[in-house]
Amino acid sequence: MQSVKSVFSIKDLENLSGIKAHTIRIWEKRYNILEPMRTETNIRFYDISNLQKLLNITLLHNYGYKISTISKYPAEKIPVLVREIISEKSVKIHAINAFKMAMINFDQALFLTTYNNLLSEKSFREIFNEIFIPLLNEIGLLWQTDTIKPAHEHFISNLILQKLVINTEKVQIQEPQNNDKVFVLFLPMNEIHELGLMYINYEISLNGYKSIYLGANIPIEDLKDIAQIFHEIVFVSYMTVSPEKEEVENYVQRIKNEILKDTQSELWLLGRNTEHIYHNNEISKVSVFSSIDNLTKRL
Repeated sequence: MQSVKSVFSIKDLENLSGIKAHTIRIWEKRYNILEPMRTETNIRFYDISNLQKLLNITLLHNYGYKISTISKYPAEKIPVLVREIISEKSVKIHAINAFKMAMINFDQALFLTTYNNLLSEKSFREIFNEIFIPLLNEIGLLWQTDTIKPAHEHFISNLILQKLVINTEKVQIQEPQNNDKVFVLFLPMNEIHELGLMYINYEISLNGYKSIYLGANIPIEDLKDIAQIFHEIVFVSYMTVSPEKEEVENYVQRIKNEILKDTQSELWLLGRNTEHIYHNNEISKVSVFSSIDNLTKRL
């Protein structure tokens, strides 16, 4: 399938590899490591093979190889060396780079091969925390800088989503062992970042709790219905883009007054818009977490 973006600027290469454009130019000039093409106005641009080569060179360089040494290797030796030196130290970098290439080329087979290779050495939980979360953070930055298109982000996110659904189903087959509370997971109206909430659902099930996953675009009225059924609930949600910052405090106060008041229930929140919640909420049935890891430790 033809990629949405098949040629890259030197700034794109910087964003994708983490190597500064100035350094890439020096490596080109001194060591001829890449073969850029040029526009009629003499501006460099690069194809997929140049990107792949730079990602491999970056891994070798991070592993201690000097650029002057790498530059003397035949082109076909570089990927061989990369495969040989993959270890616990570098497997994360290599996997993230492989997933980036899968994303750029819309290459599902490469995604699955990379994932299955990781699964032979790591648990799904380790893969998600050590590789998928950093990858998704990078992808967010790449999208913001127009290095990739929204289609790329949707493609890789949905492949990760498939793996998350499969692994969540595996742990949900088991009967919950901890019955002192029920977790209800939801996103406010117009909130779009569901992947993080779905992973928290996996962690809750993995820890032996009953979880009720309501998903996106849930009005407060629906939460009231759930509150009538269960005695002690931990409501869990993300606030990344919605409610908007001016409405966050009112939204949280409404949940406190209409659902949490005079109950044993709580509200756990993540996402950048939580910074607009007044501090005194944190000591009254509302807990704000700076990361998924901090929330899972609370479990």
